[in-house]
Amino acid sequence: MIAILLFGILFLLLFLGVPIAVSLGVSTAAAMVITGNINLLPAITQRMFTQTDNFTLMAVPFFILAGNIMEKGGISKRLIDFIATLVRRQPGKLASIAVVASAFFGAISGSNPATVAAIGGITVPRMKEKGYPSEAAGAVAASAGTLGVVIPPSIPMVTYAVTASVSVGTMFLAGIFPGILLAVVLVITNTILCKKYDPAEKSKLPKGAIGKAFINAIWAILMPVIILGGIYGGIFTPTESAAVATVYSLIISLFVYKDCSFKDLYGIFRDSAVSSAVVMFVIGLSAPFAWFMTHENLPAMIANAIIGAFSGNRIILLLIVNLILLFLGMFLETQSIILLITPILAPMATTLFPQYGAESVFPLVVMGIIIVINTSIGMITPPMAVNLFVASGISKSSIGAICKRIIPYLIVEVLVLLVMGFIPQIISWLPTLTGVV
Repeated sequence: MIAILLFGILFLLLFLGVPIAVSLGVSTAAAMVITGNINLLPAITQRMFTQTDNFTLMAVPFFILAGNIMEKGGISKRLIDFIATLVRRQPGKLASIAVVASAFFGAISGSNPATVAAIGGITVPRMKEKGYPSEAAGAVAASAGTLGVVIPPSIPMVTYAVTASVSVGTMFLAGIFPGILLAVVLVITNTILCKKYDPAEKSKLPKGAIGKAFINAIWAILMPVIILGGIYGGIFTPTESAAVATVYSLIISLFVYKDCSFKDLYGIFRDSAVSSAVVMFVIGLSAPFAWFMTHENLPAMIANAIIGAFSGNRIILLLIVNLILLFLGMFLETQSIILLITPILAPMATTLFPQYGAESVFPLVVMGIIIVINTSIGMITPPMAVNLFVASGISKSSIGAICKRIIPYLIVEVLVLLVMGFIPQIISWLPTLTGVV
């Protein structure tokens, strides 16, 4: 009864267009009052403060700021120029450039929309000049942008790690191979779909062209090496790595590439502050919602009900979980889904991935990567499809037209997601190999 009341009020408010953060807070307070738990109301502000007063979550605004600096500072352009020299003989090369560049940019920004804006803003006009239809170019940019949060560092991975009480470093390491696999599959898909617009070039590059492009992009290429190498080398924590990424991107953008001036910094810091405030407001108000669910034992009840209904078939249970996540991704943004669904799915992790054992951290890690990939795919599934909105603005094509072109990419990404769920070693093998837990 309490679950129906709590989620009923929440989805009613969302249907009425109330912002997600406000909906979380109001539904929690209303459920407390209606169920006679008025004495619990002070917990709302207490939990908000406790949730946001978290050292690990400081990584979120820093990664947002670093991504915005890199978008304006010429880093993405040099990455694209270097990658273009490597794949120029491949059919559909411009589409493949968008994917590989998005993977690189995702490794230093941790954000889907930032990846679409930074990489799509350069590759989409080039694709259109080459003869790609506007909607096809937009679909390529939007689908490639899903790599932004799958390849670490990743803002949603930080949020999940805090919510599920697992190591951010382990989450980052577990996301590397799934992200690379997803990128390879998208490149293959683009080779098939886009070769008619962009056949392979047969001419040879001028001598030394690859080396020159590499030197021009070296500072951008070094960034993920510094971030991830510093984390796993024990030099700094994931949160400190976000601050390092911000300072590094400022130095490179202002003094090395010089594509960003001091006058641009006001707008960059303003936009980053607004984005960070929105994310942290959602995170803050999700805490009392999750706490009230736990207080009423709702996560365990819901998890047990789902497990009980499908206990005889782990595959069906995993499919149901993915369907729920994909459905939520159509209507809610990434942070909200992670904060809402993690308390419910976390108790199911060992049941879904029994091969690791009840004492292992890997069931929670694998569950986290599955959730992050699902929410990333949600960025290209309307109506809450932020990647599509950004790609539509860049390509000057309608959302509807891009949606038709995005279907093949959506299918292959879902298939890769399902394979990872059925073979979770794809996610856990790198943390296992390195001994990072």
